[in-house]
Amino acid sequence: MVDFGSDYTMTINGKAVISDDHFEAFNPATEEVLAVVPDASRDQLDQAVAAAKAAFTSWSARPVAERQAMVAAIGDAIEAHAEDFMRLLTLEQGKARAGAEWEIGGSAIWCREIAKQSLPTHVAEQTENRIAETRRVPLGVVGAITPWNFPVLLAIWKIAPALVAGNTMVLKPSPFTPLCTLKLGELVRDILPPGVLNVVSGGNDLGAWMTEHPAISKISFTGSTATGRKIMASASGNLKRITLELGGNDPAIVLPDVDPKTVAKELFWAAFQNSAQFCVAAKRLYIHADIYDDLRDELVTYARTIKVGDGLDQGTDLGPIQNRMQFNKLKDLLAEAKADGIEAVLGGEALEGPGYFVPITIFDNPPEDSRVVREEAFGPVLPLLKFDDIEDVITRANDTEYGLAASVWSHDIQTARSIAERIEAGTVWINEIHSFSPHIAFGGHKQSGIGIENALDGLAEYTNVQTIFTRSTADEAESAAS
Repeated sequence: MVDFGSDYTMTINGKAVISDDHFEAFNPATEEVLAVVPDASRDQLDQAVAAAKAAFTSWSARPVAERQAMVAAIGDAIEAHAEDFMRLLTLEQGKARAGAEWEIGGSAIWCREIAKQSLPTHVAEQTENRIAETRRVPLGVVGAITPWNFPVLLAIWKIAPALVAGNTMVLKPSPFTPLCTLKLGELVRDILPPGVLNVVSGGNDLGAWMTEHPAISKISFTGSTATGRKIMASASGNLKRITLELGGNDPAIVLPDVDPKTVAKELFWAAFQNSAQFCVAAKRLYIHADIYDDLRDELVTYARTIKVGDGLDQGTDLGPIQNRMQFNKLKDLLAEAKADGIEAVLGGEALEGPGYFVPITIFDNPPEDSRVVREEAFGPVLPLLKFDDIEDVITRANDTEYGLAASVWSHDIQTARSIAERIEAGTVWINEIHSFSPHIAFGGHKQSGIGIENALDGLAEYTNVQTIFTRSTADEAESAAS
């Protein structure tokens, strides 16, 4: 029986492992210490990698149906312990009940749906005595590094396809949110063979050791673009395969035929879901001049109905910023905006503790070159930006190093589609946002990432291509003919 309230241990080769060194996990709503967590040594990482490497031979040789069944069973186990996971997720990440339900429920669904996927062998060429077949083969040991905004779901986005494809894994959660992931590792000890999934906890040093480790064949990372660049450089040492899902400064474009009253609620959540700690949150809201004032006022009116507080409290809609580092970045961003005279029609200053709380902040048409527009805030800070020309707004929307996602809002679907096709982003939603599926590819353009997650494209990211040519000998050809 897994105790979600204590005994946080790593999982190496199917066993509970502690460490000589430790670090603390905090509740971001109260700043209280939640737990003391093992800080893996380099030797323990080597043990985890060795266990994964030893398990790879038998795991990859299992029929894919058996691997699929075990991945689906992980989803069943998450669902069976959903209440425990949701409470612990709120404690360590801060999100309110609705957000925890979305993440934990989604994690169970992802396991089951990815478990239905497989990559068939493709017959590229076939003649009477010769055949060329291309198949997908697993890479070996995958190193997965996950972020603090959706610690469970984004771990499953990596675990499920990697294991279905026949790989084994060493998984490292963010040191800001290690608890649910450590309990997930504990939970799967009774589901997976030893060594197939190893979970180790630690800080930046552990991540660096993983990216340079010669026995890890691939790194799958979700996090900041700055860290992604470092991982790409480090992984070059042995030409590791990489999947990088990185930052975004995602534009939303609202055309003048939209009714401000109807769309305000949806646009609010497009920007502020998970306290805007969301790589695909609408982070720059471009509103046509004809409806700018009305939509701004509707957004502010709706925002005033939202309760920001401890995610465990009844009625809380949005929780705190997850960690002090990010909280301080947001405080600095808001202070600079105030010093520059940028008008906030709501919010504008971080709250005093306890807890890392930043109020919902909406800026009124700040300069395009201001930090609140150019940078990914990764917190509840939204600039509203006015436009009156479609060519101009497309240029402004694309004027960023990022290209993760975007959205376009209009009753004129043809016009919206023509704009969407010109946006430099991996995902563009029209009249909706934040729709994901295990069967729909997701990935970024430009400096928002490399590679794909989800769908068969994402499954293929955990494989190498192998083509086998088979030519019958003359005797075999004659025998077959007779």
